[in-house]
Amino acid sequence: MHIDLTGKTILVTGASRGIGRSLAEGLAGAGATVAAHFNQSRTAAEGLADTLGHDARAFQADLARAASCEHLFDTVVETYGRLDVLVNNAGISPKIPFDAAADEWRKGWDLTMAVNLRAVASLSRLAVRHFQQHGGGRIINVASRSAFRGDTPEYMAYAASKGGVVALTRSIARAFGKEGVCAFVLAPGFVRTEMAQEFIDEYGEDHVVGDLALDRLTEPADLTPLVVLLASGLVDHATGATFDVNAGSYVH
Repeated sequence: MHIDLTGKTILVTGASRGIGRSLAEGLAGAGATVAAHFNQSRTAAEGLADTLGHDARAFQADLARAASCEHLFDTVVETYGRLDVLVNNAGISPKIPFDAAADEWRKGWDLTMAVNLRAVASLSRLAVRHFQQHGGGRIINVASRSAFRGDTPEYMAYAASKGGVVALTRSIARAFGKEGVCAFVLAPGFVRTEMAQEFIDEYGEDHVVGDLALDRLTEPADLTPLVVLLASGLVDHATGATFDVNAGSYVH
């Protein structure tokens, strides 16, 4: 099967590294024009955009700030004229000790929810409204297996935020499908990225791989073909579905 995304404009958040970078490369490789979002890694994002072709450009936004999310979406639409697919990939996973001081614990939770859930909701809302006016579109939200099986006490906020992403995505799929809006969830487990490295360093890669049904840790590129397929519209009747890409470590 050959998937051609020529003519489609796709916003990928957190595109400067890890999963987001791989997704941006795969989507551009299929012909899409990629708006590559970054927060701090301007050099990496601009370098990526230069290699992607198809008029790819880098866009900065601090997703912890609601106004910044709105500005990001508006700027992408102003730049390209329309958006066809939104990929909410950006996320954070701060270690928040369960017995931390109340202020520290609350600050960690607030930041995690702002980036991992509120920003996803804000961008998705803007995308739905845009799609309603332009014949439909697709939203692909990167959640986590932890949304379904939970996580350790230090990462409860991360798990809770990703559980919210799942509920949000299913709600969008149910509410706006007849208007041409489809929404999907990816549920990765541990993926070899900088964000997961702290846990890997603490517990060891053997411990992480031992939890998998396969014999190697998931790589960012293992998620990319599925995202390209979802962006194509070939599986729109799977709207609202969650796709487990976690080496069989959790199948919900």
